[in-house]
Amino acid sequence: MNIITDPIELQRTCLQWRAQGLTIGLVPTMGFLHAGHMSLMATLRPECDRLITTVFLNPTQFGENEDLSNYPHDFDGDCVKAKAQGTDLLFAPSPDAMYADDHATWIDVPDLGKNLCGASRTGHFRGVCTVVTKLFQLTQATKAVFGQKDWQQLAIIKRMIRDLNMPVEILSHPIVREDDGLALSSRNAYLTEEERAAAPAIRKGLLKLAAMIKDGERDAASAKAALKDEYASTLPMGSSDYIEIVDPDSIELVETIDKPVLAAVAIRVGKARLIDNILIEV
Repeated sequence: MNIITDPIELQRTCLQWRAQGLTIGLVPTMGFLHAGHMSLMATLRPECDRLITTVFLNPTQFGENEDLSNYPHDFDGDCVKAKAQGTDLLFAPSPDAMYADDHATWIDVPDLGKNLCGASRTGHFRGVCTVVTKLFQLTQATKAVFGQKDWQQLAIIKRMIRDLNMPVEILSHPIVREDDGLALSSRNAYLTEEERAAAPAIRKGLLKLAAMIKDGERDAASAKAALKDEYASTLPMGSSDYIEIVDPDSIELVETIDKPVLAAVAIRVGKARLIDNILIEV
């Protein structure tokens, strides 16, 4: 596995691969790789001639009071895991290499970013769209894969690609979970033993909400209130950033549940902000 830190060297390498007619797969990550990341690599590995994994803690998608400086990292471990999943090239640039001091160009999809995480993390998706676009340009990727845990991010990237006619095929991967249902996340490392034991209540609440809707509940406000009460009972140490029911494509808030919807939550448990979702067919 080759490790590259210079964006120009990466682009030169990938242009040579494309000139040879090779297909390139991209798995963008912020590092501290876990089984969820590795499943993304395993999914994309058979789909391409060359597999690139990026490890870049992108500063432009973090707000002032967020956890950029404390985000967990283990670069040596990341290299071992990426190589084990068949990564041909690992790209690990510094922030200075990716953003000039006078960087002034941004990509945004504001309509899809106004709700859920976008409502509480101002500028987050602008940073995501910009860095993903830069990675597409540098790697010349033909395919890229993103996890459904970040459903809003996935929807935004798909819309960005459509609107800008980017020649990249996006694969989506189901949420990877622990045996007790907790969605895998690098931020799970923040949880204390007590918090970790309580956190599976997030998934259990979503499953109860889905059952309620399938049993006939059609008022989104009532369904959300029931889930809020559920968390107050089963996860009293948590506080909700949001509990919403949205259209899975437009990420618009839904009032009446008369078609498939996405129930999405962000719950703060101790130092961790944990997100999860469930697609509910009606």
